[in-house]
Amino acid sequence: VGSPTMVGQPNHTTKRHLSASTQFGISLIGSTVTGSIGPILRLMALGETDDSYYFRVNLHGVSSNENDFSCEILSNGKIILSGITTTGEKTLCRHGQVFTMITQNLPHPDRFSMSFQLPGPVDPPRFRGQFLNGVLEGIIKKRVTENSTH
Repeated sequence: VGSPTMVGQPNHTTKRHLSASTQFGISLIGSTVTGSIGPILRLMALGETDDSYYFRVNLHGVSSNENDFSCEILSNGKIILSGITTTGEKTLCRHGQVFTMITQNLPHPDRFSMSFQLPGPVDPPRFRGQFLNGVLEGIIKKRVTENSTH
């Protein structure tokens, strides 16, 4: 297996294009590709046991509201993340207080999408994950095939 690849896609990219663009890597669309200042999608970590995969993706600056963020898991091991960045907000509510933001060099909130490929097939209903403090962590069980030996 080679090194993971990062591929930029035009904004009108479909899920079909995303799945065809890279087998083991990350596809980015939206302001992340155009070089607009916004959230930096930094580190992606991947771990493996005999029966599961673990992944962690830093998504600081991405809304964790369930209406704004989605994590789709395909049985072939492809993970598709999409959501809305929260940079560029004029007001920010934290801990019961409303802050008026003075930073002016960030763009308005924008949609983003990215995907990455796990090393093998998985069982999507057996996914456990959480998106907390800008970090998405997930554990997904590997799909057991008839040819698997344990």
